Parts: sequence; C-alpha cells; structure tokens
Amino acid sequence: MPPKRPKSAASSAGSKGKVKGKGKKIRSPTPVEKPDHPEDIFPMVLTSATQELFGCRADEDVTEESPYKLLKKDDIVQDIKTRAAVSDFSPVKQIVLDYPEDEILLVFDRDFTYGQSFYLILTPEAKDRILRPPEPETPAVFESEVNKTPEPKQWISLGSELEIDEEFVRETREKLKYRFSRVRRKFGVPVCFSDRSAADAKDGYLECASYQDSRFSIKQMQRDCGMQAVPRLQSSSAQTQWKFQRNICTQYKPRELSGEEIESILESESLKNFCNSVTPRVLLALQQEQIMNVFLDDWKALGTGAEADDWSGKVSEGLMLYQVFTDQKYTKDKKISSINWHPTINGVIAVALTEKMEEPLNESTTFDVRPSYIVFYCFFDPSNPQLLLECPDDIFAFEFCPSDPNIIVGGCMNGQVVLWDISAYVMHLQGTQSSGKKVSVNTNTFDLDDKNENKTAVVRYCAVSALENSHKARITEVQWLPPTFEVTRSGVPVENKYNTSVQVVTCSPDCAIMFWDVRVPKLLGQSVSDRNQSVDRKAQMTPYSVPDTFKHLDRTWKPLLRVSLPKIDTSGEYAPLKFSFEHYTGNGNTDKNKGETDDGTEVIPDYSQLRVPSAKTLRNMEDVSTKLYIGTEDGEIVYTDWKLGKDDFGRLHSAKPLHCFSIHHWLVNTVQRSPFFKDIILTTGGWNFAIWKEGVMEGPIILSPSSEQVCTVGCWSLSRPAVFFIGKDDGSIDVWNLLEKTSEPTEVHAHITNTKITCIKPWTASPKQHFLAVTDDLGVVRVFEIPKTLYIPSRTESLSMKKYYELENNRLMDHLKREELWMKEKKEAEELRKKMEADKPVKSLKDNVDVNMKEYSDYLTLEESILKGIGLWPTTANPQDT
Repeated sequence: MPPKRPKSAASSAGSKGKVKGKGKKIRSPTPVEKPDHPEDIFPMVLTSATQELFGCRADEDVTEESPYKLLKKDDIVQDIKTRAAVSDFSPVKQIVLDYPEDEILLVFDRDFTYGQSFYLILTPEAKDRILRPPEPETPAVFESEVNKTPEPKQWISLGSELEIDEEFVRETREKLKYRFSRVRRKFGVPVCFSDRSAADAKDGYLECASYQDSRFSIKQMQRDCGMQAVPRLQSSSAQTQWKFQRNICTQYKPRELSGEEIESILESESLKNFCNSVTPRVLLALQQEQIMNVFLDDWKALGTGAEADDWSGKVSEGLMLYQVFTDQKYTKDKKISSINWHPTINGVIAVALTEKMEEPLNESTTFDVRPSYIVFYCFFDPSNPQLLLECPDDIFAFEFCPSDPNIIVGGCMNGQVVLWDISAYVMHLQGTQSSGKKVSVNTNTFDLDDKNENKTAVVRYCAVSALENSHKARITEVQWLPPTFEVTRSGVPVENKYNTSVQVVTCSPDCAIMFWDVRVPKLLGQSVSDRNQSVDRKAQMTPYSVPDTFKHLDRTWKPLLRVSLPKIDTSGEYAPLKFSFEHYTGNGNTDKNKGETDDGTEVIPDYSQLRVPSAKTLRNMEDVSTKLYIGTEDGEIVYTDWKLGKDDFGRLHSAKPLHCFSIHHWLVNTVQRSPFFKDIILTTGGWNFAIWKEGVMEGPIILSPSSEQVCTVGCWSLSRPAVFFIGKDDGSIDVWNLLEKTSEPTEVHAHITNTKITCIKPWTASPKQHFLAVTDDLGVVRVFEIPKTLYIPSRTESLSMKKYYELENNRLMDHLKREELWMKEKKEAEELRKKMEADKPVKSLKDNVDVNMKEYSDYLTLEESILKGIGLWPTTANPQDT
C-alpha cells in the first residue's frame, strides 16, 4: 500500500473550500503535492517558449552547477495577463501577486527531485535560505579534549545477543573415538618407503570408497545452511568421449628461431618496408586515442535505449502489482464491464459492474434483485468504495465528459442512456485523495438502515432516456463527441458555439448507432425569471439530493439522430459492438467566451443553461470526418459514414457501409485509435488482433497470427507509439513492441488472474509513474505499475513507427497486386483450356463404341499370345466330337 500523502496548506485549503455554482468562474485547484514536497516551493513545467522569454533555458542559461534564476515579478504578471491560461505561471497567479518582493527565485531541477524540471520559491525566507545558506558552526576544539581517551558507554541490551547466541554452534552429541593399532611385533621397526607401480592398483590410482555401516544409521531431520545465488550451470559435451582413464604425460618445449634466422629477418627489406608503412597509422591511432575515448558506448550516446541512465533496458522485468481493489458487498457474483480513471483527480478509478448470466436459472433458484452501481475506488483507501452511482440497470459502458468531469454518461443493459452529476461529491473525492481519510458523508437520503457508520455515499442519476425511444438491446459503447463540433439531425457536422461537449454517441447490437443531445430543446426554453428561479433552487440544493442539471431530459430524452447499418451485399443489418471515429481537434480558433476568461480562470459549463441553437445559424464544417470504424457481433470490421443521404423521394436514409472485412472469427471487443496517429486503429476479437490504417480500403496492414487463447481486450500505450497491450481469456496479458518483434509479443505476463480479463485502461500519474488497470470476470481491479522500458520512448520512435506503417501499407499493396496478377493468369489459363477442349472434333456415340471394341479385341489377342507362350492356353476342341 502506498504511503499516505501528508496534508499541506494548499491541499487542506482546497479540501475545505466550497463548491461554486455551475456556470460561474472558479480558479484552478491547487496541484497535489508530492510526498517529499516542501510547502514553500511549487514544481512546474516551463515550455521552450517560456524558457526563451524569461532567459532560463535548460542546460544553457541554467545548469546543474548554476541552477538559480531570479525572475522579475512584473514580468511574470505581464506574461499571465498576455497569455492568460496558456501561460505556465497561471496556476501560481495569486501567489505571484501576493509575493512581497520584486524578484522571485526560479530553480532548475535537473534530476526531477520534485517531479518537474523547475520549481518556484514561494517565500522570501526560502529564497534567502537557498541563495545565502547559513555557514556551519565550527565548535572550538581544545587540546585537552583531543588527547582525552573516550570512555566506554554502558551496554544497553536491545536483544541482539539472543540472535548471536542462537547462531552459536554447540555440540549436541558425543564425539566419535577412533583407535589405530598395529601388530606388536612391528613396534619400533623402522619404516621404509618405496615406489609403487601404477599398474599394481586398479586404473592406476587408489581410492577409499564409502560404504554403509550396518551397525547404525543416522537420519538427518533438519539442516541449517547458507546459500548464495549463482548463475545457473549448464553442462555440455564435445564430440570426444572419455571411455576409460589412462595415465599419460606430455612434454613440450617452445620452438625458437636460431640467431642467424633472427639476424636475417631484422636485416630484411620486407620488415623495413612493413615498419615504414605501418608506423604512420600506428602514430595516428595513438593520437586519436589521446584526443577521444575510443571505448565510448555509441548505443548509450545515441539515446536509443530505454533511457539515458539505463541503456541496458533492465530497469524492471515487467508489470509490477501496485494495488488491488475489490469489495464483497458490491462485487460479489458480478463482473466488471467498463473502467475509467477520473480525468482530474489522481488515484480515483470508477468501474461498472454487471450480473453474470452464465448459469441458467432453474425452478429452485431464487432470483435476488440487487441494485446496480458504478463504484469509485481510491488509492488512499483501497478497502472501501468512495462513491456509488445508482443505475436503473446494469451498465455496460460509461464515460466522463471531457468538458466537465463531474458529468458522466452510461449505457444500460435495457438500452437506456443515463446521466449523472457528481458536482456535490468532488470535495469528498478530493478529500480522500489529499488526506487519505474518508470524509464523513451523511447518507440518510438513500440509506434505509439505522446504522449510518462508514456508509458510502450513493448518487442517484439525474436523467434517463425514454424506454420506447432507446436501444432495443444492451448498449455496448458510449462516447462523447469532442467539443470542437456537433452534428445536426441529418448527421452534418457544424460548429459548436459553446465549445463544450454536448452530444453523445451510443451503439447496440440492435443494429443502430444513435446520437443524443444533452441540451435543453428550443421548445422547452425558459424565461429569464424562470431561469433565475432555477439558479436559486440549485444554490439551495443540498449536496445529497438529485441535481436539476438534466431535469429537462428525464424520462423524455430522445435521440437526435439514428444511423442504421444495412449489409452491403445481402439483406439484413450489421450488429455493432464497438466503434471509433476521428477526434477532430479544431483549427486553433479559441475565443475568450469559450472555456476561459481574460484572467485565465476556467469556466465550467452549466448544462442546465445550454440551449440547442438553430441549425440555420451554424456553419458547416467540411474538414470534419464523418467516417466510423465499427466492430460487429460476427467479427466483422465495417467502415461507414454516419451522414444521412436522400433517396429519390427526398427522404433521409442511412447509406450502405463503404467496406466490410471478416477478419475476426468472433465478437469484436476493441476498436481503438492510436493516441499518436489518428489514422491507426487497433481491433481485437476472436483469436487475433489487427491494425488498420484509415484510407487503406484493402484490409488491415498488420494481422496477428491466431493464438491459442481468445483475445478479450486491447489498448494502446499512452507514452510509446510502438507498444500496446492485449488481454486474453486465460487471464494473461501480452505486451507487444513493434520496434522489437512483429511476430510475437515481447513480454507475456501469464496468470495475472484465474479468469478472463475484461478491461485494460492505462493512466499516467506523473512523468515517472505510469499505471495499467486490469479487471476480470470476478469483479477485481488490479493496478500494475508499468516499468520504464515500456513507457519511456526512444528519440525516433514516433518517426520509426510512421515509416513502419508505410512499409506495411506498401507490402499490402504489393501483395494485392500479386494476388490480382495470379488470379488473372489463372483465369486466362482456364479460358485457354476450355478453348482447346472446344477445338477438338466431337465424336459420335457409335465412334466411341467402335474404338472401345477395338481396344478390347487387342487386349484379348495379347492375353491369348501370353497364355500360349507359358502353356496355359486350353487346346481347341475337335468339332467332330461334338
């Protein structure tokens, strides 16, 4: 269990603050301090532009020997006003304004002691302590004290003598006594030594063979011995076999040249020419060795290893277990269907639980209806859930809103879409993060028991979609559209004036993909007075009642757009399970009223005040891709367009998909884009995985061989473009690194769990700490710490992977051309064969019978001649006898 983080002034202040109403300006929360983090410094990251602006470039203006830089307070304030939230000093804006002196000290942290490359000194006392450290006091040493002999101190027993006494070897059995004697007549006889022939003894040597004494037997019950880890020994043999032992001696002496030969060689012209030709090169080599180190490790100098300090890549063997989350009250007999890390609060993870439907119900089975929850866990209290989201049914997929992490959307088993607002519980989650102690929460509103001690807070959902307008099967995937655009009822992407994620996309095996809008429809627009009353009600709302954020959608929520997936060649529709669309990042247009203000403070959108604008006033965005990659129940990968088309009568309808590939042999459980390349997609399903490149319509550029176990989930690494993880049905995880191996995984972590893995989710806690959350069918969440070899990329890894994908694309194109050429040649050969058969004359039935009779008569003639030759042919009968 990780050590609990100590309280600090910044963290305690943040945990005791009040939550402001939505739609109002709030200041960015104070960052969470590291465990060894002093209170009078602030670690921060400075971009290259900021370093150039303030003259504090790393390893140039500030170095390890001279890491200090005094910054003028007026320059920092001017930078914050000029660049607002883009400024690297915006998190410490108030601290800079309250600083009493004109210059603030900035320290270059080359070794990342406090987690970042720089840290800012927040108080003048700390600045003086660093710039002018106090001189150590040198105590006066007197001559009498130097010559004084130290007196021994009194021995204080701490128990170590007991360990020494236990390790002392004592004789516990009687010593053996041996007596040697000789014949009496040989007493006093002088001893005479002589040589012995090696042939007198067996094999030329003598031995004292051990034997079992029948008089007694000692059975060893226990032995205490020490061991030292040594490399594993390996025995090997050569082609020579030693069949029997022989006494053999070999004498040798060096072969030397005579004096005449040595003198002739030294006076030869060839030796002089050799010395004259080699001497300049030897001198040049000696000079180069003096100038530079010829034993420099080029691999380490290039920086292509795991990292500069550990080029060997042996920082860690693999994934290391860091934390385990489980709770028997809520996870018993349930499996985890979806998992997400909290976007802003470190160490908080949420999981969705579903009932196991493997065992069939019989008449004797009692059906126990249990409530469905999304459970929040925290690193600092892993044994207790921190928050519960009440669900109308089991949740198969959920996601945090990218614009406001307090808004959560989920898809139910019955096809309904659910929304939660956890704004009233943010301080509760942040309190568990900062102090490690669970904040007491009153749950009288939702708990019917009398005992309210150590109860977990339960949050009721704000809104749920209308059942008749929802999906007809379970929702297997739900995603927020990015805040850069929105779609109309016909699927056309238009500009998003709010710059806030307001639409959700869901899919289900009922052969439909639906788009949902969370804003208030125009028909439900309120007057100004009604809007002010709703704001007053929200201010008076207790933290444990249901918020009115999405009250306008509850039980009446309908999809904005429904996209069907008709099959390309046959009738029927595809049944989608997972999908992925290109996340449009915008063209860099940022307005002041879209997400931040002049002073750089963040504005959290109030979804209850957002209204659906008129489609006529919105500008179409032509550069937004409306294409989708979809994984189906039958293992197919479908590439389609969500934009609706018009038929001959002007009615909107879903167009047929552009392409369909039958790659996976079973359910597709992952369709995920690479975080480094927006056109690279990873899909898993059945017994293999595939990597696709958007725009290549001929098939996957990489297809793995079939494995023995089913691939249940896959995900990309967040820091290395070449690394991704594949979860298996037997509870193992394969780690793939395409820069090292392309035919097999670089690491296989077997038996992480005893059942199949359901979800994998990576998370970056800090630049030096990366985690991987793994869930299984038993409701257990295991968090592994990723080693440095798997999260520190090489300098050219992104460029190398881009070239590798291009080479795989070219290989696929070449293979398809060759296959097309082979099919063409095969077709031409088949046509030529049919043409040659058609040119042959057609024989009639009578001609065929005549040919067969002639062949039969020839066979009979040959048979008769052979039998007559060997005397077995019967003699011809006399016709007169008959």
